[in-house]
Amino acid sequence: MKSILEYKDYHLYMQDYYDERKRLGAFSWREFCKSAGFSSPNFLKLVCMGESKLGKSKIENVANALGLIGFERDYFRALVAFGNAKKDSDKKAALIEMQKIAIEHKVRLVDGDAFQYYESWKYPVLRELIPMMPGANPRDIAEECKEHVSAEEVRDILSFLLKAGFLKKDGEKVYSQTEQTVIGSKEALPIAIRSMHKEMANMAARAVERYSPSERYFTGVTLSVNEEANRRIIAEIDACCKKVLSIANEYQDQDQVCRINFQFFPVTDKVKETHHA
Repeated sequence: MKSILEYKDYHLYMQDYYDERKRLGAFSWREFCKSAGFSSPNFLKLVCMGESKLGKSKIENVANALGLIGFERDYFRALVAFGNAKKDSDKKAALIEMQKIAIEHKVRLVDGDAFQYYESWKYPVLRELIPMMPGANPRDIAEECKEHVSAEEVRDILSFLLKAGFLKKDGEKVYSQTEQTVIGSKEALPIAIRSMHKEMANMAARAVERYSPSERYFTGVTLSVNEEANRRIIAEIDACCKKVLSIANEYQDQDQVCRINFQFFPVTDKVKETHHA
């Protein structure tokens, strides 16, 4: 069974533990529950299936049943907090704690770099901008950004982009993008991306007043849809994003970084099938 530090879903970790114990010999959900102090013989099975949550007061008992000690127990606490959190801020705090424990014990979480990359608009924007400005110092780069970023932040972000493999150094103050794609797990990455979406949406709102119509293009429609139309529209937007990137990549003399936001979201509840007189 792999290390707990490789998990980001406590339900899956507990299920894998149960399966491993079952593989090695006689073991039942009743025995598992009893060792964790539960009177119900199938409660932990329901937890693993996602039909029940592991309450905070029961974490230590379950950790004992799993045989977790030291940093593994600490990681399990954060893992449960991450899985049970309702708010993005709580999920983020738990994920950061998981990353901290993993790093301290020399295990790198795949989602660590992706999480930080999507945490702020500054990372992807500077990844695009820095290669356009060979020989520039952090202050010069910072001054080209429409939104505020300090020279110190540029320096720190550049260091991260190099270390994480998003940029490579070609010479003295000369950088280029790598072919690396930012990939994270389905559990962690959406949290980071939501943070960026909020930032980009706020930037778009400011752009309405900040730039003249000749410098920006805004459009939108309000429409009625059903589930099939919803799926088709999302697929069309995805295809459009890929086409836009393809067009941009046809050119080698880029001189500006831009952002496109596609915002397709409900503005009413679904109407129930009732007829109004």
